Amino acid sequence: MGDHPHAARYREMMAAASQGDMSGFGEVVSDDVEWWEIGSSEPVRGKAALMARMEGWAEYNITADLHDVVANDDHLIVLLNAHASKGDDTLDYRVAEIYHINSSGQVTQRWAFSDDTAAIADFFS
Repeated sequence: MGDHPHAARYREMMAAASQGDMSGFGEVVSDDVEWWEIGSSEPVRGKAALMARMEGWAEYNITADLHDVVANDDHLIVLLNAHASKGDDTLDYRVAEIYHINSSGQVTQRWAFSDDTAAIADFFS
């Protein structure tokens, strides 16, 4: 059985982002997205704010190995093994992400959870 269309679109979104194609990534995000990051008490609100936030991550090298992706018409759940580095500092961590997808196939909300929230908050602070 093939991927659900939302799972296939997620793979395309992440491929675009990994190649620096932020416009390709942005096509999948709704203008009024709420993007919850690990360790944050408030989401990034709106596509413009999210795109600006992602530009700030340029100082980090972040890669992820997709463990699994499961989707239906409304949601997408992703399991990742991530690696981040900045200079000589590195961090390996696991992430579970939950996405709410609208009828146009765009992400309207995203929540992320990890096996070590404190380490992630410390590394990216």
